[in-house]
Amino acid sequence: MTQLKQIQAQMIATGLIIDGFSSSRLIAFCAISDAGDLSFAEKILKYVPNLNVVAWNFAIRGYSESQNPLKCILLYKQLLENGGSRPDKYTYPLLFKACARLLLHFMGLEILGHALMLGLDSDIFVCNGIINMLVTCCELEAARKVFDEMCVRDLVSWNSLINGYVHRGQANEALKLYEEMKRQGVVPDEVTMLGLVSSTAQLEDLRRGREFHLYIRENGLCLTGPLCNALMDMYAKCGDIKAAKVLFDNMRRKTVVSWTTMVVGYAKHGSLDVARKLFDDIPEKDVVTCNAMIGAYVQAKCCKEALALFHEMQERNVKPDEVTMLNCLSACSQLGAIDIGVWIHRYVEIKKLHLNVALGTALIDMYAKCGNIKKALQVFEEMPRKNSLTWTAIIGGLALHGRASDALSHFSKMIDLRLTPDEVTFLGVLSACCHGGMVGEGRRYFAQMTAKYNLTPGLKHYSCMVDLLGRAGLLQEAEDFINRMPMQADAVVWSVLFFSCRLHGNLWIGEKAAWKLLELDPADSVGATMVKADSEGSNEASRGQASCRFYFDPWGLEINVQLELDTIN
Repeated sequence: MTQLKQIQAQMIATGLIIDGFSSSRLIAFCAISDAGDLSFAEKILKYVPNLNVVAWNFAIRGYSESQNPLKCILLYKQLLENGGSRPDKYTYPLLFKACARLLLHFMGLEILGHALMLGLDSDIFVCNGIINMLVTCCELEAARKVFDEMCVRDLVSWNSLINGYVHRGQANEALKLYEEMKRQGVVPDEVTMLGLVSSTAQLEDLRRGREFHLYIRENGLCLTGPLCNALMDMYAKCGDIKAAKVLFDNMRRKTVVSWTTMVVGYAKHGSLDVARKLFDDIPEKDVVTCNAMIGAYVQAKCCKEALALFHEMQERNVKPDEVTMLNCLSACSQLGAIDIGVWIHRYVEIKKLHLNVALGTALIDMYAKCGNIKKALQVFEEMPRKNSLTWTAIIGGLALHGRASDALSHFSKMIDLRLTPDEVTFLGVLSACCHGGMVGEGRRYFAQMTAKYNLTPGLKHYSCMVDLLGRAGLLQEAEDFINRMPMQADAVVWSVLFFSCRLHGNLWIGEKAAWKLLELDPADSVGATMVKADSEGSNEASRGQASCRFYFDPWGLEINVQLELDTIN
Protein backbone atom coordinates (compact mmCIF):
# COMPACT_ATOMS: atom_id res chain seq x y z
CA MET A 1 0.00 0.00 0.00
CA THR A 2 2.94 2.36 0.61
CA GLN A 3 4.05 2.06 -3.01
CA LEU A 4 0.46 2.45 -4.19
CA LYS A 5 0.13 5.72 -2.31
CA GLN A 6 3.34 6.93 -3.95
CA ILE A 7 1.88 6.07 -7.36
CA GLN A 8 -1.31 7.89 -6.41
CA ALA A 9 0.71 10.99 -5.47
CA GLN A 10 2.40 10.91 -8.90
CA MET A 11 -1.00 10.55 -10.58
CA ILE A 12 -2.34 13.57 -8.71
CA ALA A 13 0.72 15.62 -9.56
CA THR A 14 0.50 14.78 -13.28
CA GLY A 15 -3.29 15.03 -13.47
CA LEU A 16 -3.57 11.36 -14.46
CA ILE A 17 -5.90 10.80 -11.53
CA ILE A 18 -8.82 12.22 -13.50
CA ASP A 19 -8.36 9.62 -16.22
CA GLY A 20 -11.16 7.08 -15.77
CA PHE A 21 -9.13 4.02 -16.71
CA SER A 22 -6.13 4.91 -14.53
CA SER A 23 -8.17 5.74 -11.45
CA SER A 24 -10.27 2.58 -11.85
CA ARG A 25 -7.07 0.47 -11.84
CA LEU A 26 -6.01 2.24 -8.66
CA ILE A 27 -9.32 1.37 -6.99
CA ALA A 28 -9.16 -2.18 -8.37
CA PHE A 29 -5.86 -2.79 -6.57
CA CYS A 30 -7.25 -1.39 -3.29
CA ALA A 31 -10.54 -3.34 -3.54
CA ILE A 32 -9.71 -6.81 -4.82
CA SER A 33 -5.98 -7.32 -4.26
CA ASP A 34 -4.83 -9.33 -1.22
CA ALA A 35 -2.53 -6.45 -0.33
CA GLY A 36 -5.26 -3.84 -0.86
CA ASP A 37 -7.24 -1.67 1.52
CA LEU A 38 -10.98 -1.29 1.00
CA SER A 39 -11.26 1.78 3.22
CA PHE A 40 -8.62 3.53 1.06
CA ALA A 41 -10.57 2.60 -2.08
CA GLU A 42 -13.62 4.22 -0.51
CA LYS A 43 -11.64 7.43 0.13
CA ILE A 44 -10.61 7.58 -3.52
CA LEU A 45 -14.27 7.17 -4.53
CA LYS A 46 -15.19 10.03 -2.24
CA TYR A 47 -12.57 12.57 -3.31
CA VAL A 48 -11.79 11.83 -6.96
CA PRO A 49 -14.40 13.41 -9.27
CA ASN A 50 -16.09 11.88 -12.29
CA LEU A 51 -15.14 8.26 -11.65
CA ASN A 52 -16.68 5.82 -14.11
CA VAL A 53 -18.91 2.88 -13.21
CA VAL A 54 -15.99 0.44 -13.59
CA ALA A 55 -14.29 2.01 -10.58
CA TRP A 56 -17.49 1.80 -8.54
CA ASN A 57 -17.97 -1.85 -9.56
CA PHE A 58 -14.47 -2.75 -8.34
CA ALA A 59 -15.21 -1.23 -4.93
CA ILE A 60 -18.65 -2.86 -4.73
CA ARG A 61 -17.10 -6.21 -5.69
CA GLY A 62 -14.46 -5.87 -2.99
CA TYR A 63 -17.04 -5.25 -0.28
CA SER A 64 -19.42 -7.95 -1.59
CA GLU A 65 -16.65 -10.52 -0.99
CA SER A 66 -15.49 -9.03 2.31
CA GLN A 67 -16.54 -9.61 5.90
CA ASN A 68 -18.82 -6.59 5.62
CA PRO A 69 -20.95 -7.13 2.49
CA LEU A 70 -23.55 -4.64 3.70
CA LYS A 71 -21.06 -1.87 2.85
CA CYS A 72 -21.39 -2.56 -0.87
CA ILE A 73 -25.10 -1.72 -0.70
CA LEU A 74 -24.21 1.60 0.94
CA LEU A 75 -21.69 2.22 -1.86
CA TYR A 76 -24.44 1.51 -4.38
CA LYS A 77 -26.55 4.18 -2.70
CA GLN A 78 -23.64 6.62 -2.99
CA LEU A 79 -23.28 5.72 -6.66
CA LEU A 80 -26.93 6.60 -7.27
CA GLU A 81 -26.60 9.87 -5.33
CA ASN A 82 -23.37 10.79 -7.10
CA GLY A 83 -25.10 11.04 -10.45
CA GLY A 84 -21.88 10.95 -12.43
CA SER A 85 -22.12 7.29 -13.37
CA ARG A 86 -24.99 4.87 -13.85
CA PRO A 87 -25.02 1.23 -12.64
CA ASP A 88 -24.61 -1.36 -15.38
CA LYS A 89 -25.16 -5.08 -15.89
CA TYR A 90 -22.02 -5.89 -13.87
CA THR A 91 -23.12 -3.86 -10.84
CA TYR A 92 -26.32 -5.74 -10.03
CA PRO A 93 -25.00 -9.32 -9.83
CA LEU A 94 -22.55 -8.09 -7.17
CA LEU A 95 -25.38 -6.48 -5.20
CA PHE A 96 -27.55 -9.59 -5.47
CA LYS A 97 -24.63 -11.65 -4.20
CA ALA A 98 -24.33 -9.40 -1.13
CA CYS A 99 -28.09 -9.63 -0.48
CA ALA A 100 -27.84 -13.43 -0.74
CA ARG A 101 -24.99 -13.55 1.79
CA LEU A 102 -26.95 -11.37 4.21
CA LEU A 103 -30.33 -13.03 3.41
CA LEU A 104 -31.73 -9.57 2.66
CA HIS A 105 -34.59 -10.80 0.52
CA PHE A 106 -36.63 -7.58 0.44
CA MET A 107 -33.56 -5.42 -0.13
CA GLY A 108 -32.71 -7.64 -3.08
CA LEU A 109 -36.20 -7.14 -4.51
CA GLU A 110 -35.83 -3.35 -4.21
CA ILE A 111 -32.53 -3.50 -6.09
CA LEU A 112 -34.19 -5.75 -8.66
CA GLY A 113 -36.73 -2.96 -9.20
CA HIS A 114 -33.86 -0.59 -10.07
CA ALA A 115 -32.44 -3.11 -12.55
CA LEU A 116 -35.83 -3.46 -14.23
CA MET A 117 -36.14 0.32 -14.54
CA LEU A 118 -32.81 0.38 -16.37
CA GLY A 119 -34.02 -2.31 -18.78
CA LEU A 120 -31.58 -4.97 -17.55
CA ASP A 121 -34.24 -7.65 -16.98
CA SER A 122 -33.16 -9.56 -20.11
CA ASP A 123 -29.43 -9.53 -19.34
CA ILE A 124 -28.17 -13.03 -18.49
CA PHE A 125 -25.70 -11.86 -15.82
CA VAL A 126 -28.40 -9.94 -13.99
CA CYS A 127 -30.91 -12.80 -14.26
CA ASN A 128 -28.38 -15.32 -12.93
CA GLY A 129 -27.68 -13.00 -10.01
CA ILE A 130 -31.41 -12.74 -9.28
CA ILE A 131 -31.84 -16.53 -9.37
CA ASN A 132 -28.90 -17.07 -7.02
CA MET A 133 -30.24 -14.47 -4.58
CA LEU A 134 -33.78 -15.90 -4.61
CA VAL A 135 -32.53 -19.48 -4.21
CA THR A 136 -30.33 -18.53 -1.26
CA CYS A 137 -33.25 -16.71 0.37
CA CYS A 138 -35.43 -19.84 -0.03
CA GLU A 139 -37.68 -18.27 -2.67
CA LEU A 140 -37.55 -21.21 -5.05
CA GLU A 141 -40.86 -20.56 -6.75
CA ALA A 142 -39.83 -16.99 -7.59
CA ALA A 143 -36.42 -18.23 -8.78
CA ARG A 144 -38.11 -20.78 -11.05
CA LYS A 145 -40.37 -18.08 -12.47
CA VAL A 146 -37.35 -15.90 -13.34
CA PHE A 147 -35.62 -18.96 -14.85
CA ASP A 148 -38.63 -19.88 -16.98
CA GLU A 149 -38.99 -16.32 -18.29
CA MET A 150 -35.32 -15.94 -19.28
CA CYS A 151 -34.82 -15.43 -23.00
CA VAL A 152 -31.35 -16.97 -22.91
CA ARG A 153 -29.94 -19.34 -20.28
CA ASP A 154 -26.38 -20.49 -19.72
CA LEU A 155 -24.95 -23.28 -17.59
CA VAL A 156 -24.81 -20.99 -14.55
CA SER A 157 -28.59 -20.51 -14.78
CA TRP A 158 -29.22 -24.27 -14.74
CA ASN A 159 -26.67 -24.94 -11.99
CA SER A 160 -28.07 -22.23 -9.72
CA LEU A 161 -31.58 -23.65 -9.83
CA ILE A 162 -30.54 -27.33 -9.65
CA ASN A 163 -28.38 -26.73 -6.58
CA GLY A 164 -31.11 -24.53 -5.10
CA TYR A 165 -33.55 -27.43 -5.27
CA VAL A 166 -30.99 -29.77 -3.70
CA HIS A 167 -30.24 -27.41 -0.81
CA ARG A 168 -33.97 -27.15 -0.06
CA GLY A 169 -34.34 -30.94 -0.02
CA GLN A 170 -36.29 -31.08 -3.30
CA ALA A 171 -34.11 -33.70 -4.96
CA ASN A 172 -36.79 -34.92 -7.38
CA GLU A 173 -37.25 -31.41 -8.74
CA ALA A 174 -33.50 -31.12 -9.25
CA LEU A 175 -33.43 -34.36 -11.26
CA LYS A 176 -36.44 -33.28 -13.35
CA LEU A 177 -34.68 -30.03 -14.18
CA TYR A 178 -31.57 -31.98 -15.21
CA GLU A 179 -33.64 -34.06 -17.63
CA GLU A 180 -34.98 -30.83 -19.14
CA MET A 181 -31.42 -29.51 -19.33
CA LYS A 182 -30.34 -32.64 -21.28
CA ARG A 183 -33.23 -32.25 -23.72
CA GLN A 184 -32.05 -28.73 -24.50
CA GLY A 185 -28.53 -29.98 -25.20
CA VAL A 186 -26.81 -28.21 -22.29
CA VAL A 187 -23.66 -30.08 -21.22
CA PRO A 188 -23.26 -30.39 -17.42
CA ASP A 189 -20.05 -29.56 -15.58
CA GLU A 190 -18.61 -30.37 -12.15
CA VAL A 191 -20.99 -27.97 -10.39
CA THR A 192 -23.99 -29.62 -12.05
CA MET A 193 -22.75 -33.05 -11.02
CA LEU A 194 -22.25 -31.85 -7.45
CA GLY A 195 -25.95 -31.00 -7.22
CA LEU A 196 -27.10 -34.17 -8.97
CA VAL A 197 -24.96 -36.49 -6.85
CA SER A 198 -26.24 -34.76 -3.71
CA SER A 199 -29.82 -35.25 -4.90
CA THR A 200 -29.29 -39.01 -5.29
CA ALA A 201 -27.83 -39.05 -1.76
CA GLN A 202 -31.00 -37.43 -0.44
CA LEU A 203 -33.15 -39.99 -2.27
CA GLU A 204 -30.75 -42.85 -1.40
CA ASP A 205 -30.90 -43.81 -5.08
CA LEU A 206 -27.74 -45.86 -5.57
CA ARG A 207 -28.45 -46.69 -9.21
CA ARG A 208 -28.71 -43.04 -10.31
CA GLY A 209 -25.73 -42.15 -8.13
CA ARG A 210 -23.59 -44.73 -9.90
CA GLU A 211 -24.79 -43.43 -13.27
CA PHE A 212 -23.62 -39.92 -12.42
CA HIS A 213 -20.29 -41.25 -11.12
CA LEU A 214 -19.81 -43.13 -14.40
CA TYR A 215 -20.67 -39.97 -16.37
CA ILE A 216 -18.00 -38.04 -14.46
CA ARG A 217 -15.35 -40.65 -15.30
CA GLU A 218 -16.31 -41.17 -18.93
CA ASN A 219 -16.53 -37.46 -19.74
CA GLY A 220 -13.29 -36.52 -18.04
CA LEU A 221 -14.82 -34.15 -15.52
CA CYS A 222 -12.47 -32.99 -12.79
CA LEU A 223 -13.07 -34.88 -9.55
CA THR A 224 -12.81 -31.85 -7.30
CA GLY A 225 -12.70 -32.13 -3.52
CA PRO A 226 -16.36 -31.11 -3.02
CA LEU A 227 -17.50 -33.46 -5.80
CA CYS A 228 -15.52 -36.37 -4.35
CA ASN A 229 -16.98 -35.66 -0.91
CA ALA A 230 -20.49 -35.63 -2.42
CA LEU A 231 -19.86 -39.02 -4.09
CA MET A 232 -18.57 -40.47 -0.82
CA ASP A 233 -21.64 -39.15 0.99
CA MET A 234 -23.93 -40.62 -1.67
CA TYR A 235 -22.35 -44.06 -1.48
CA ALA A 236 -22.40 -44.03 2.34
CA LYS A 237 -26.07 -43.02 2.50
CA CYS A 238 -27.00 -45.57 -0.16
CA GLY A 239 -25.34 -48.43 1.71
CA ASP A 240 -22.20 -48.93 -0.40
CA ILE A 241 -19.61 -47.97 2.20
CA LYS A 242 -16.89 -49.88 0.33
CA ALA A 243 -17.20 -47.63 -2.72
CA ALA A 244 -17.04 -44.60 -0.43
CA LYS A 245 -13.87 -46.00 1.17
CA VAL A 246 -12.23 -46.47 -2.26
CA LEU A 247 -12.86 -42.81 -3.11
CA PHE A 248 -11.62 -41.74 0.31
CA ASP A 249 -8.40 -43.77 0.04
CA ASN A 250 -7.67 -42.34 -3.42
CA MET A 251 -8.09 -38.71 -2.38
CA ARG A 252 -4.79 -36.85 -2.50
CA ARG A 253 -5.92 -34.12 -0.15
CA LYS A 254 -8.49 -35.07 2.44
CA THR A 255 -10.44 -32.23 4.01
CA VAL A 256 -12.36 -32.11 7.27
CA VAL A 257 -15.52 -32.79 5.25
CA SER A 258 -13.92 -35.93 3.77
CA TRP A 259 -13.03 -37.38 7.18
CA THR A 260 -16.38 -36.42 8.67
CA THR A 261 -18.29 -38.00 5.79
CA MET A 262 -16.58 -41.34 6.32
CA VAL A 263 -16.99 -41.24 10.11
CA VAL A 264 -20.73 -40.59 9.73
CA GLY A 265 -20.99 -43.21 6.98
CA TYR A 266 -19.44 -46.00 9.04
CA ALA A 267 -21.48 -45.02 12.09
CA LYS A 268 -24.71 -45.11 10.09
CA HIS A 269 -23.97 -48.68 9.04
CA GLY A 270 -23.35 -49.81 12.61
CA SER A 271 -19.55 -49.91 12.39
CA LEU A 272 -18.93 -47.65 15.37
CA ASP A 273 -15.53 -49.19 16.08
CA VAL A 274 -14.34 -48.47 12.54
CA ALA A 275 -15.81 -44.97 12.75
CA ARG A 276 -13.95 -44.34 16.00
CA LYS A 277 -10.68 -45.67 14.59
CA LEU A 278 -11.09 -43.37 11.59
CA PHE A 279 -11.87 -40.49 13.92
CA ASP A 280 -8.72 -41.17 15.92
CA ASP A 281 -6.68 -41.10 12.68
CA ILE A 282 -7.83 -37.58 11.74
CA PRO A 283 -4.67 -35.42 11.73
CA GLU A 284 -6.30 -32.27 13.07
CA LYS A 285 -9.61 -32.66 14.83
CA ASP A 286 -11.95 -29.71 15.00
CA VAL A 287 -15.43 -29.17 16.41
CA VAL A 288 -17.07 -30.50 13.22
CA THR A 289 -15.35 -33.89 13.36
CA CYS A 290 -15.92 -34.18 17.12
CA ASN A 291 -19.59 -33.38 16.67
CA ALA A 292 -19.87 -36.08 14.01
CA MET A 293 -18.46 -38.76 16.33
CA ILE A 294 -20.42 -37.61 19.38
CA GLY A 295 -23.60 -37.51 17.28
CA ALA A 296 -22.88 -41.03 16.00
CA TYR A 297 -22.58 -42.32 19.57
CA VAL A 298 -25.84 -40.62 20.58
CA GLN A 299 -27.70 -42.07 17.57
CA ALA A 300 -26.42 -45.53 18.50
CA LYS A 301 -27.51 -44.93 22.14
CA CYS A 302 -23.88 -45.21 23.29
CA CYS A 303 -24.35 -42.14 25.44
CA LYS A 304 -21.56 -42.83 27.94
CA GLU A 305 -19.07 -42.94 25.08
CA ALA A 306 -20.53 -39.70 23.70
CA LEU A 307 -20.02 -37.86 27.00
CA ALA A 308 -16.54 -39.37 27.40
CA LEU A 309 -15.61 -38.00 23.97
CA PHE A 310 -17.01 -34.63 24.99
CA HIS A 311 -14.58 -34.60 27.92
CA GLU A 312 -11.71 -35.58 25.58
CA MET A 313 -12.74 -32.72 23.33
CA GLN A 314 -12.34 -30.29 26.21
CA GLU A 315 -8.93 -31.72 27.11
CA ARG A 316 -7.80 -31.08 23.52
CA ASN A 317 -9.01 -27.47 23.83
CA VAL A 318 -11.52 -27.94 21.02
CA LYS A 319 -14.18 -25.33 21.65
CA PRO A 320 -17.68 -26.87 21.59
CA ASP A 321 -20.50 -25.20 19.73
CA GLU A 322 -24.28 -25.39 19.84
CA VAL A 323 -24.32 -28.71 17.93
CA THR A 324 -22.01 -30.22 20.57
CA MET A 325 -24.36 -29.03 23.31
CA LEU A 326 -27.38 -30.49 21.53
CA ASN A 327 -25.73 -33.91 21.17
CA CYS A 328 -24.54 -33.95 24.78
CA LEU A 329 -27.93 -32.90 26.13
CA SER A 330 -29.54 -35.71 24.14
CA ALA A 331 -27.05 -38.13 25.73
CA CYS A 332 -27.90 -36.79 29.19
CA SER A 333 -31.61 -37.26 28.46
CA GLN A 334 -31.10 -40.89 27.51
CA LEU A 335 -28.89 -41.62 30.54
CA GLY A 336 -30.82 -39.52 33.04
CA ALA A 337 -27.49 -37.83 33.79
CA ILE A 338 -28.89 -34.61 35.21
CA ASP A 339 -25.59 -33.53 36.83
CA ILE A 340 -23.83 -33.39 33.46
CA GLY A 341 -26.91 -31.77 31.91
CA VAL A 342 -26.87 -29.02 34.54
CA TRP A 343 -23.15 -28.50 33.93
CA ILE A 344 -23.80 -28.13 30.18
CA HIS A 345 -26.58 -25.64 30.89
CA ARG A 346 -24.23 -23.65 33.08
CA TYR A 347 -21.53 -23.81 30.37
CA VAL A 348 -24.01 -22.37 27.85
CA GLU A 349 -24.76 -19.50 30.22
CA ILE A 350 -21.10 -18.77 31.06
CA LYS A 351 -19.96 -18.86 27.43
CA LYS A 352 -23.02 -16.82 26.46
CA LEU A 353 -23.99 -19.23 23.71
CA HIS A 354 -27.16 -18.14 21.99
CA LEU A 355 -30.16 -19.94 23.52
CA ASN A 356 -31.82 -20.60 20.19
CA VAL A 357 -34.93 -22.71 19.72
CA ALA A 358 -33.04 -25.97 19.21
CA LEU A 359 -30.81 -25.57 22.27
CA GLY A 360 -33.65 -24.41 24.50
CA THR A 361 -35.83 -27.33 23.41
CA ALA A 362 -33.01 -29.78 24.14
CA LEU A 363 -32.62 -28.33 27.65
CA ILE A 364 -36.36 -28.69 28.29
CA ASP A 365 -36.25 -32.29 27.07
CA MET A 366 -33.23 -33.08 29.25
CA TYR A 367 -34.65 -31.58 32.45
CA ALA A 368 -38.04 -33.23 31.93
CA LYS A 369 -36.59 -36.69 31.27
CA CYS A 370 -34.15 -36.35 34.17
CA GLY A 371 -36.96 -35.58 36.62
CA ASN A 372 -36.72 -31.81 37.09
CA ILE A 373 -39.91 -30.55 35.48
CA LYS A 374 -39.71 -27.29 37.45
CA LYS A 375 -36.42 -26.40 35.75
CA ALA A 376 -37.82 -27.49 32.38
CA LEU A 377 -40.69 -25.02 32.85
CA GLN A 378 -38.26 -22.29 33.85
CA VAL A 379 -36.19 -22.77 30.68
CA PHE A 380 -39.41 -22.81 28.66
CA GLU A 381 -40.57 -19.51 30.10
CA GLU A 382 -37.16 -17.86 29.60
CA MET A 383 -36.87 -18.78 25.93
CA PRO A 384 -37.33 -15.69 23.74
CA ARG A 385 -38.61 -17.76 20.81
CA LYS A 386 -40.45 -21.05 20.76
CA ASN A 387 -41.58 -23.27 17.93
CA SER A 388 -43.85 -26.32 17.73
CA LEU A 389 -41.05 -28.64 18.89
CA THR A 390 -40.50 -26.52 22.01
CA TRP A 391 -44.18 -26.72 22.95
CA THR A 392 -44.19 -30.45 22.17
CA ALA A 393 -41.24 -30.99 24.52
CA ILE A 394 -42.88 -29.22 27.47
CA ILE A 395 -46.25 -30.91 26.84
CA GLY A 396 -44.55 -34.31 26.79
CA GLY A 397 -42.52 -33.44 29.90
CA LEU A 398 -45.61 -32.40 31.87
CA ALA A 399 -47.40 -35.56 30.76
CA LEU A 400 -44.43 -37.68 31.83
CA HIS A 401 -44.60 -36.14 35.30
CA GLY A 402 -48.34 -36.77 35.64
CA ARG A 403 -49.33 -33.11 35.33
CA ALA A 404 -52.14 -33.81 32.91
CA SER A 405 -54.06 -30.55 33.33
CA ASP A 406 -50.91 -28.45 32.82
CA ALA A 407 -49.99 -30.46 29.72
CA LEU A 408 -53.41 -29.91 28.16
CA SER A 409 -53.35 -26.25 29.15
CA HIS A 410 -50.04 -25.79 27.33
CA PHE A 411 -51.48 -27.59 24.32
CA SER A 412 -54.38 -25.14 24.24
CA LYS A 413 -51.95 -22.20 24.40
CA MET A 414 -49.94 -23.72 21.58
CA ILE A 415 -53.06 -23.91 19.40
CA ASP A 416 -54.01 -20.33 20.34
CA LEU A 417 -50.61 -19.21 19.00
CA ARG A 418 -51.51 -20.92 15.71
CA LEU A 419 -48.65 -23.37 15.95
CA THR A 420 -49.32 -26.68 14.22
CA PRO A 421 -49.03 -29.85 16.36
CA ASP A 422 -47.57 -33.02 14.90
CA GLU A 423 -47.84 -36.72 15.72
CA VAL A 424 -45.36 -36.42 18.60
CA THR A 425 -47.35 -33.55 20.13
CA PHE A 426 -50.43 -35.73 20.20
CA LEU A 427 -48.49 -38.55 21.85
CA GLY A 428 -47.81 -36.16 24.73
CA VAL A 429 -51.44 -35.02 24.80
CA LEU A 430 -52.82 -38.58 24.81
CA SER A 431 -50.28 -39.58 27.46
CA ALA A 432 -51.51 -36.71 29.63
CA CYS A 433 -55.08 -37.95 29.20
CA CYS A 434 -53.94 -41.43 30.28
CA HIS A 435 -52.28 -40.10 33.43
CA GLY A 436 -55.29 -37.94 34.27
CA GLY A 437 -57.93 -40.53 33.42
CA MET A 438 -59.50 -38.05 30.99
CA VAL A 439 -61.34 -40.46 28.70
CA GLY A 440 -63.59 -37.87 27.05
CA GLU A 441 -60.70 -35.52 26.33
CA GLY A 442 -58.62 -38.40 24.99
CA ARG A 443 -61.35 -39.41 22.56
CA ARG A 444 -61.74 -35.82 21.41
CA TYR A 445 -58.03 -35.21 20.84
CA PHE A 446 -57.61 -38.54 19.05
CA ALA A 447 -60.47 -37.63 16.70
CA GLN A 448 -58.96 -34.18 16.08
CA MET A 449 -55.76 -35.72 14.77
CA THR A 450 -57.39 -36.73 11.49
CA ALA A 451 -60.44 -34.46 11.38
CA LYS A 452 -58.75 -31.16 12.21
CA TYR A 453 -55.02 -31.58 11.65
CA ASN A 454 -54.94 -34.20 8.88
CA LEU A 455 -52.54 -36.40 10.85
CA THR A 456 -52.51 -40.18 10.62
CA PRO A 457 -52.41 -41.91 14.03
CA GLY A 458 -49.72 -44.55 14.39
CA LEU A 459 -49.48 -47.64 16.54
CA LYS A 460 -48.23 -45.58 19.45
CA HIS A 461 -51.33 -43.38 19.39
CA TYR A 462 -53.57 -46.44 19.29
CA SER A 463 -51.62 -47.98 22.18
CA CYS A 464 -52.23 -44.79 24.15
CA MET A 465 -55.96 -44.91 23.50
CA VAL A 466 -56.20 -48.58 24.44
CA ASP A 467 -54.32 -47.79 27.65
CA LEU A 468 -56.66 -44.87 28.37
CA LEU A 469 -59.79 -46.95 27.85
CA GLY A 470 -58.33 -49.93 29.68
CA ARG A 471 -57.39 -47.95 32.77
CA ALA A 472 -60.94 -46.59 32.90
CA GLY A 473 -62.35 -50.13 32.81
CA LEU A 474 -63.86 -49.71 29.31
CA LEU A 475 -62.45 -53.04 28.20
CA GLN A 476 -65.06 -53.94 25.60
CA GLU A 477 -64.65 -50.52 24.01
CA ALA A 478 -60.88 -50.97 24.07
CA GLU A 479 -61.19 -54.34 22.30
CA ASP A 480 -63.56 -52.89 19.70
CA PHE A 481 -61.14 -50.00 19.24
CA ILE A 482 -58.34 -52.46 18.48
CA ASN A 483 -60.50 -54.36 16.00
CA ARG A 484 -61.24 -51.12 14.13
CA MET A 485 -57.58 -50.20 13.77
CA PRO A 486 -56.52 -49.64 10.13
CA MET A 487 -53.29 -51.56 10.74
CA GLN A 488 -52.59 -54.80 12.58
CA ALA A 489 -52.21 -54.32 16.31
CA ASP A 490 -48.76 -55.24 17.56
CA ALA A 491 -47.71 -56.93 20.80
CA VAL A 492 -47.62 -53.63 22.68
CA VAL A 493 -51.30 -52.90 21.99
CA TRP A 494 -52.46 -56.38 23.01
CA SER A 495 -50.22 -56.36 26.09
CA VAL A 496 -51.79 -53.10 27.24
CA LEU A 497 -55.26 -54.60 26.85
CA PHE A 498 -54.22 -57.81 28.60
CA PHE A 499 -52.95 -56.07 31.69
CA SER A 500 -55.97 -53.81 31.82
CA CYS A 501 -58.05 -57.01 31.92
CA ARG A 502 -55.89 -58.34 34.74
CA LEU A 503 -56.35 -55.07 36.59
CA HIS A 504 -60.14 -55.22 36.29
CA GLY A 505 -60.51 -59.01 36.49
CA ASN A 506 -61.96 -59.53 33.00
CA LEU A 507 -60.97 -63.12 32.21
CA TRP A 508 -62.81 -63.37 28.88
CA ILE A 509 -61.21 -60.42 27.04
CA GLY A 510 -57.89 -61.00 28.82
CA GLU A 511 -57.66 -64.54 27.46
CA LYS A 512 -58.37 -63.30 23.91
CA ALA A 513 -55.63 -60.71 24.29
CA ALA A 514 -53.21 -63.38 25.52
CA TRP A 515 -54.00 -65.63 22.55
CA LYS A 516 -53.39 -62.71 20.19
CA LEU A 517 -50.00 -62.17 21.78
CA LEU A 518 -49.19 -65.83 21.25
CA GLU A 519 -50.27 -65.62 17.59
CA LEU A 520 -48.00 -62.64 17.00
CA ASP A 521 -45.02 -64.48 18.45
CA PRO A 522 -45.51 -68.24 18.96
CA ALA A 523 -42.03 -68.51 20.49
CA ASP A 524 -42.90 -65.93 23.12
CA SER A 525 -42.80 -67.78 26.44
CA VAL A 526 -44.42 -64.81 28.15
CA GLY A 527 -47.48 -65.07 25.90
CA ALA A 528 -47.69 -68.81 26.49
CA THR A 529 -47.48 -68.34 30.23
CA MET A 530 -50.27 -65.74 30.15
CA VAL A 531 -52.54 -68.04 28.11
CA LYS A 532 -51.86 -70.95 30.41
CA ALA A 533 -52.47 -68.87 33.50
CA ASP A 534 -55.83 -67.60 32.23
CA SER A 535 -56.98 -70.91 30.77
CA GLU A 536 -56.55 -72.74 34.06
CA GLY A 537 -59.33 -70.57 35.47
CA SER A 538 -57.81 -70.48 38.95
CA ASN A 539 -58.00 -67.51 41.20
CA GLU A 540 -55.18 -65.00 41.41
CA ALA A 541 -53.62 -66.55 44.48
CA SER A 542 -53.32 -70.04 42.98
CA ARG A 543 -51.79 -68.71 39.77
CA GLY A 544 -49.06 -66.65 41.33
CA GLN A 545 -48.64 -63.00 40.59
CA ALA A 546 -48.38 -61.01 37.42
CA SER A 547 -47.63 -57.36 37.08
CA CYS A 548 -46.97 -54.97 34.25
CA ARG A 549 -45.02 -51.80 33.94
CA PHE A 550 -45.99 -49.78 30.90
CA TYR A 551 -43.37 -47.30 29.83
CA PHE A 552 -44.46 -44.50 27.55
CA ASP A 553 -42.11 -41.95 26.12
CA PRO A 554 -44.22 -38.95 25.13
CA TRP A 555 -41.62 -37.84 22.61
CA GLY A 556 -42.43 -40.89 20.54
CA LEU A 557 -38.98 -42.36 20.87
CA GLU A 558 -39.87 -45.60 22.52
CA ILE A 559 -42.83 -47.57 23.79
CA ASN A 560 -41.92 -50.55 25.86
CA VAL A 561 -43.87 -53.06 27.88
CA GLN A 562 -41.97 -54.90 30.56
CA LEU A 563 -43.58 -58.00 32.03
CA GLU A 564 -42.88 -59.59 35.35
CA LEU A 565 -44.48 -63.00 35.75
CA ASP A 566 -43.82 -65.40 38.58
CA THR A 567 -43.96 -69.08 37.78
CA ILE A 568 -47.32 -70.76 38.28
CA ASN A 569 -47.73 -72.47 41.63
